[in-house]
Formats: sequence, C-alpha cells, structure tokens
Amino acid sequence: MGQAKDTGDGVHDVIVIGAGQAGLSAAGHLVRKGVRPWRDFVILDANDGPGGAWRHRWDSLTFDRAHGIHDLPGMSLGTPDPDEPASRVVARYYGRYEAELALPVVRPVAVSCVRREGDVFGIKAEDGRQWRARTVISAAGTWDSPYVPYYPGIADFRGRYLHTRGFTAPEDFADQNVLVVGGGTSALQFLLQLDAAGVRTVWSTRRTPGWTSPISGPDWGIDVEAMVAERTRNGLPPTSVASVTGVPLTEQYREGLASGVLISRGGLSRILDDAVILDGPGPDGRGAPGQGLLADRTLAEGGLSRIRQLPGSPLDASMSNGEHPWRTPIDTILWATGFRASLNHLAPLRIREPGGGVRMALDGVSVQRAPGLFLVGYGASASTIGATRAGRKAAIAALRAVSDPVRV
Repeated sequence: MGQAKDTGDGVHDVIVIGAGQAGLSAAGHLVRKGVRPWRDFVILDANDGPGGAWRHRWDSLTFDRAHGIHDLPGMSLGTPDPDEPASRVVARYYGRYEAELALPVVRPVAVSCVRREGDVFGIKAEDGRQWRARTVISAAGTWDSPYVPYYPGIADFRGRYLHTRGFTAPEDFADQNVLVVGGGTSALQFLLQLDAAGVRTVWSTRRTPGWTSPISGPDWGIDVEAMVAERTRNGLPPTSVASVTGVPLTEQYREGLASGVLISRGGLSRILDDAVILDGPGPDGRGAPGQGLLADRTLAEGGLSRIRQLPGSPLDASMSNGEHPWRTPIDTILWATGFRASLNHLAPLRIREPGGGVRMALDGVSVQRAPGLFLVGYGASASTIGATRAGRKAAIAALRAVSDPVRV
C-alpha cells in the first residue's frame, strides 16, 4: 500500500501501469538499470495484492494445469507443488519479487485515463488520485476486458451466463446442462473439470477444433510471437497466440477426445430462452463433423469409448442457417471466448487505428501514435515468456526516451 513520492518537479520518469508478468518484468529491468524506486518511477496496480490476473483464477486450476509461468528477470520460480492452485503459486512468487527488489507498487489503483499534458503524461485514477510522468509503460493486460460474441437470441436466454473470469468451481454446476463455448485451452480444461464433477457438458466451437501435435523446440515460442507481431505492426487487432499455434493434442486431451467429452457438437446457431440450437451431430453424437485431421485420425485408430447421448432433438434445416441443426436444453452458458486488450484508459491518446488495433513499432512495445507510451502484454507479448521479453524492451525504450525525448 505504498504511496508515491514526488520527484523535485512532481514528474516521474516512468510510470508502469499493472503489476503482472509484463509490468514486473519492466520494473525489474528499471531497477537493475539504476532507476530509483518511488523517486524516478512507480507501479500502479489495480489489485489488492500481488499476482496480477492470476490472483483471480479459480482454485481448481492447479499449477500443473496452468499454461506455464516464465521466470521474472533475476529470480527463479523454483519447483512449486503441482497440486497447489496456480493463483497462490503466482501471487506468492510475484509478492516475493516485489519485496526483494523493493518495487514501488501503489495499490489498489484503478487507472481511468492517461492523457497528454504538454510534454508529459497525466495519469488519473478512478478515485481521483493523479500522477505525471515523462513515459508510461502500460501493462494492464486483458483480464478486465472479457469478450463475449454476439449470437441471435442472446438476450432471450433465461439461464445463467458466465465468462471464464467468473468461473470458481465445477461443483457450482451440479445437475445442470452446461454449454461451453470456445476452442482454446480454457474451454478444454472447463469441459474436463465439469465432466469429472458429474456435470453434463456440451462443447461448441465456431470452427473445427484446432488440434496440433505437441510442440517443442527452443525457437518455437519466438516464431509464434513473430507471426502475431506482424499484425500489430500493421495496426491490426491482435489475435490470440492459441489461434496461431492451435491446441496441442496431449495425452490428457486424447483421453478426453476418446471419452467423447472433447467432441465439438458444432457451431452455436441460435440461443433460445432455455436451450440452444447447434449445427452439428445431434443428441446421439453420431455423424459428428470433422474434429480436425489429427483428432479424426486419433478417433479412427482408437475410436470413441462411448458416444454421449445428450438431451435434445433434431430440427428441420429451415430453422437454422446450418445444415444439421438440433436443439438441446441448457441451464448455463460458459463463455470460454477469451479476452481483449485492456486499452480503455488510453482512449484520450487516440492510439487505435480505424480497424481497432494499435500500430506498434518494430520493437513490439513502442506505440507509433503516442511517443513515450509503451505497451507490454499486448499482442505477441501476451504470453508470460513474451511479456518478460517485452518488459525488458519497454524499460530500455523508456529510459532512452527520458534521456533523449527529441528522438522518440
């Protein structure tokens, strides 16, 4: 709960917004380069304590099921208990990092807007507090910007809507029919957890599931980031890393596929007041659309251990835009449909391109429309390893801008 201390002119050299992986990485590099905490820079974090978005994850997401955490600069995570909730592991690790580096974190501070005030940035919080800085590193992440796509009838549903960020435990859905929408790893983990708890699940994906072979190799992550970064350099909205890589068909997912849990029942065509219409295999699961080349080959070799009969009935094709519509009753729709970058606090700077994206410089962190503003955890740096690298780049770029603002 530290309080920011003024520099001589009331202006910090750098203000970091967000204390997640990207923000802490940037802050760690600033300290190592001799930037003085509190006097030269502060970190504004919206959370009540360390951990970034991880502190809000559900307890059933244990460390062994998390996507992996990359080490922060100069401090190893170690080997946590794989059965401990990832939220606790990461909150403890981030807290240790903040303490050992004596990082100047001010929390809770929800930044409402960043605007230009002459040659500096003015930063205002929702509670009215204000700061000024020569440069800003925005590491606000995505957790505060959940994405829910529109479907016909979405306003008519009388059941429960839930997004990934609102999930707490599979036991909350006892005796329910739950539709899980989304094609990424979060959707898969929800389906497996819910099924293990005895919950009836239906999986809907907009497209054929993107199964791939398990990936390895030292350059794999760098290659993926390069593909994602190409969009942001052109000012296009970033796609998720998973949309580029696909989802590795691990042994756990192979078992889920064979059991019928991880069989996509088609795209969501329409939402009714107590049911949904899907375009895919009907209640008996027969005639399933292709699950992707790799999954289809896996099923052909091992077959489904059982076909899951779901409540519902086929419909006439005229009742849907799809070829094989069917109706199934649903109590809860769980949107595992991802997040968008949290950029609303930067709206006064007018950094968005007409298509909604932000045009980034070649370094991947400098915003071309706003010299002195750096985005980390955006686009290619949305993964923890990408965020760590981007934090270093942003720290270097911010110090360069402070020492020679004319060149920025």
